[in-house]
Amino acid sequence: MITPSHRRATGGVRASFGKYGRHLKDGIEKARDPRHALRRLFLYLSPYRGRLIAVCGMIVVYTVLGLIGPYLMGVAIDRFIAVRKLSGLAMIAAWMLAAYILENLFHGISVWVMADVSQRALKNLRRDLFSHMQKLPLAFFDENQTGELMSRLTNDIDAVNQTVSQNVTSLFASVLSLVGIIVAMFLLNVWLAVVSLFIVPLLFLFADFVAIYTRRGFRELQRHLGELNAVMEEAISGQKVINAFGRNDAVLEQFKRRNNAVFRSAVSANSYAMLLIPLTGVLGYFFIIALAGLGGWLALKGLVSVGVIATFINYAQNFLSPLRQLAGMYNSIQAALAGAERVFEIIDSPPEIDATGDAAPLGPVRGDINFENVSFGYQPAKQVIKDIVFSVKRGGTLALVGPTGAGKTTLLNLLARFYEPTSGCITIDGVNIINVRKAELRRSLGIVLQDTFLFSGTVLENIRYGRLGATDEECIAAAKLAGADDFIRMLPGGYQANLSERAGNISQGQRQLLSIARAILADPAILILDEATSSVDTRTEARIQKALLGLMKGRTSLVIAHRLSTIREADQVIVIDKGEIVEMGTHQELLSRRGLYWRLYVSQFKGYAI
Repeated sequence: MITPSHRRATGGVRASFGKYGRHLKDGIEKARDPRHALRRLFLYLSPYRGRLIAVCGMIVVYTVLGLIGPYLMGVAIDRFIAVRKLSGLAMIAAWMLAAYILENLFHGISVWVMADVSQRALKNLRRDLFSHMQKLPLAFFDENQTGELMSRLTNDIDAVNQTVSQNVTSLFASVLSLVGIIVAMFLLNVWLAVVSLFIVPLLFLFADFVAIYTRRGFRELQRHLGELNAVMEEAISGQKVINAFGRNDAVLEQFKRRNNAVFRSAVSANSYAMLLIPLTGVLGYFFIIALAGLGGWLALKGLVSVGVIATFINYAQNFLSPLRQLAGMYNSIQAALAGAERVFEIIDSPPEIDATGDAAPLGPVRGDINFENVSFGYQPAKQVIKDIVFSVKRGGTLALVGPTGAGKTTLLNLLARFYEPTSGCITIDGVNIINVRKAELRRSLGIVLQDTFLFSGTVLENIRYGRLGATDEECIAAAKLAGADDFIRMLPGGYQANLSERAGNISQGQRQLLSIARAILADPAILILDEATSSVDTRTEARIQKALLGLMKGRTSLVIAHRLSTIREADQVIVIDKGEIVEMGTHQELLSRRGLYWRLYVSQFKGYAI
């Protein structure tokens, strides 16, 4: 759900983004403008106008060459074959051969150039989509499933790709061919041309009717594909949990439901799309029969020659070919428009606010932190943080304690500007962080989250993620300080060992050690430690605590720890319950009060979980 902080920060625009998020979540279909999506797609092709003009020129050339062949055939029949004159027939045949060879040569070159242009345009579209997703607020990703977003990047882009790379030239060539054939028919015989035109309005009436249902069907298909991708992504990433709880059959049943939905929507969409092909076939046969009958009658009356009739029948067959192509292209064109609309929906989503007004530079960060009447809620009607007030002096250590769900991690997320406060403000060295660019703010923070995330790549590359310019020696030194060096050297390849996706080939505790090493390497002015030692054993925890104490020296540190024994040395302890500060003081002061902190502390040593 979009947070009220985002609504307040961006006003009505943010509210519309929240409405869009619900649209994705609930699958609500709204009226769309395919022409607008088409115009947006052409904007991505506009930087390559020169090549597109060249392609259009080649299409004109090979379309005209395609019209010359049937005309020369009619000339050959009337001037040479009908009068049994062989001289000149070979020349006509040579001209026909040359026309057909050049036609296919220009067609092949135009296809190659258009493929290059289309892939460049789609590369830019894919870049804009992915780069914009990097600017969206975390609330967007909280609302939308990963598989659904992946579908936008893959299935929808692929649908656009199929049309832009393969059908744009065919569409233009088909339309141009139709126009050229109609003009040639009128030049040859007006009455036969008029009869030929009766098929055009009939076809477009059918096409307009089918297009409405086809476009709707493909939008539904793309949505169901996104839902299916979400199920598959969750099943693959959560396979260990699925096996542990024996939920394989339930996941398979969920997959079957989504897969059946894709099947039904695909059958419906493609059935409508394919209706035009048999319809054009029936109209085409009727067209040729009518043309042959009328042409035969005119020939018997001596009004047209046999060569003209042969040319017309040849043109009629060529006339039906682009019509069938246009009918066949409805399938991919409608899928592409549906995919483009879904892609542009994300590109048009408002990005998160980086800094309000003129960005204020932080400069060298000392580390004075103030929370001034800060409130926040993930949902407008439910505040999870209420009027929080506290401060941390430069180099001080603040421990946040409280039951699960009390709001501790949310406070740290607000400091890192993963979310914005609904009210109040947070300052670092007296500067409101809402006025600081997020990249600059986060460079001053060293963050070790409770949910560690490592990337595919080597161990060394994952540590270097904390500071990309660090040397190998600095990365190794950080690993030693974090207590990770011993287990790293035991891995096959040591620091060059490759981690699998989500680092599934090492333990949770080892992943946490690497994330600590990454934070150490960043050398931040402010440390944020959210359960930094929650997944390691007691012995490893003691070693990490020693390293962290050295790292925290001279730095402002905010620490969350359920193991209360790890925060005894904190300068200040804040106890949070239900989003409010209920106690504040040092470890000894809070124990002497025998309040919530004392109860939490005693329950731990009695063996009860918090």
